[in-house]
Amino acid sequence: MTKVFDGPRYLVAFGPKRVQHCFTDVLVLGGGVAGLRAALAVDPSLSVTVVTKDDLLTSSSQWAQGGIAGVVDPEDRFDNHVADTLVAGVGLCHDGVVDSVVREAPQRIAELISWGTKFDERDGLLELGREGGHSHHRIVHALGDATGREVMRAIIERVQGLDHIAMWPGTFSIDLLTHEGSCRGALVWNGAHGKTLVWARRTILATGGAGQLYRESTNPEGAVGDGMALAWRAGCELRDMEFMQFHPTVLYIAGGSRSLITEAVRGAGAWLVDRDGHRFMPDFDPRAELAPRDVVSRAITVVMARTHHSNVYLDLSHLDAAGVLARFPGMAQICAKFGLDLARDRIPVRPGAHYMVGGAVVDAIGRTTLPGLFAAGEVTSSGLHGANRLASNSLLEGLVYGARAGSAASADILAGPPDDFRVPPLANPRVADTRGALDLADIRNSLRSLMWRHVGVERIGDSLSEALDTVEGWCRYVLPRQFSDPAGWQLQNMLEVSRLIIRSALEREETRGVHVRRDHPATLDDWLCHVAWRRGAAGPWREPLPRGSAVPA
Repeated sequence: MTKVFDGPRYLVAFGPKRVQHCFTDVLVLGGGVAGLRAALAVDPSLSVTVVTKDDLLTSSSQWAQGGIAGVVDPEDRFDNHVADTLVAGVGLCHDGVVDSVVREAPQRIAELISWGTKFDERDGLLELGREGGHSHHRIVHALGDATGREVMRAIIERVQGLDHIAMWPGTFSIDLLTHEGSCRGALVWNGAHGKTLVWARRTILATGGAGQLYRESTNPEGAVGDGMALAWRAGCELRDMEFMQFHPTVLYIAGGSRSLITEAVRGAGAWLVDRDGHRFMPDFDPRAELAPRDVVSRAITVVMARTHHSNVYLDLSHLDAAGVLARFPGMAQICAKFGLDLARDRIPVRPGAHYMVGGAVVDAIGRTTLPGLFAAGEVTSSGLHGANRLASNSLLEGLVYGARAGSAASADILAGPPDDFRVPPLANPRVADTRGALDLADIRNSLRSLMWRHVGVERIGDSLSEALDTVEGWCRYVLPRQFSDPAGWQLQNMLEVSRLIIRSALEREETRGVHVRRDHPATLDDWLCHVAWRRGAAGPWREPLPRGSAVPA
């Protein structure tokens, strides 16, 4: 295995006399549900700056179809939702975290309704869906299959009405700024102003996931793991990076975008069939199409290999056609663009990278291992998801931990002494580079193809080692360069996060949840632990699971 090359601490040159400065009480990096919910939780006496590299309409939260899981049906119980989450997590969930998040769900859903979110109703009551791994109907949804869009509409409208929150769209976060062992803000860039040093009393990382590291993905283009790379370079502990969740049902049509087909379609009764029309999920699991995502994704890969076919199919033809079209209007519209009738035709699907389970380690209030830095949402490893996220627990986690991180960061500032915002003596020298230009798109495409081939739904040690050698080779000549725009910085982030995923997948020599090692097919008690990493450490370490995790009052 090739020796690991440690990249630079900062990606670009900067100095306090050459770069403009901005000062804020709380800096939020990320404009999805976790980031905006964090901003809303900050005391209005404090200033908040929200930086997002795209506009507010392109976050992964906007794309969320299924809904938000929560116990709002009197016939459901918190213990049921907890149990379903623990089963899906295959032994790696933190019991106390799961219990606290599940019990907070009804409060967060009610809060969204009070802010104007219009969830779907039936006979004056919330209409509840059911998805894979859930024992009860408990998924609140909106606009049929566009929950994220409606939730974000309501949250964005609320944020835009508050004078103490400033939005910086179209701004790329290059690096977290650290001084004397704590986070002091971030270095950001946009086309209008160039580089800016944003000094903050507290920083909240909420940059989302990394699904676009893979050729087949449900994620928006910007989901490349930027926040995880920022946290890594700044010295945060990361863990569970081997656990990339693959969504089982991604629309697979040549020339079309890889659109996710929501879990709720199977919850409504859709079947998965092979090329010959055989319904195969009952052969793999008694829960059939409602088994957790890792089970369904693995079954689909087995069936594709067995039938020598590039995909399987969703079949809704046995369901009421009018009901299907009314419940899933967005999905029906996407299928219609390719001449497919969602209610009548077999819809070609296959797995795609969907949700990053691992990330920056946070405690029960969203505090990372780096003082001054909080984090929330998909960029984190909170202990909620274990080895596989339960469907519709993602928006829930973003809402809960966004609220906790914003409140905790705010409380830290208000409880401490006044900060006079003295600028620390931070700088990074320019590095001369005479090696010529690189074809960044070629490396990016090659990386995404490599991750799909070698680090996908099923993995094997020799293949992972080959992938790591290749990525380390790219790292040695890409990471030392100082690029001048986001295309280069994103590629450097993608390489950093990809090799962490590969190294973690090599380290965990067992099969658990979304991490499937064909050469280590058993699930072993010896691996009831996290694989944790920190930049500069000699290697990974096994982190034991806490029991009875502390829960905020």
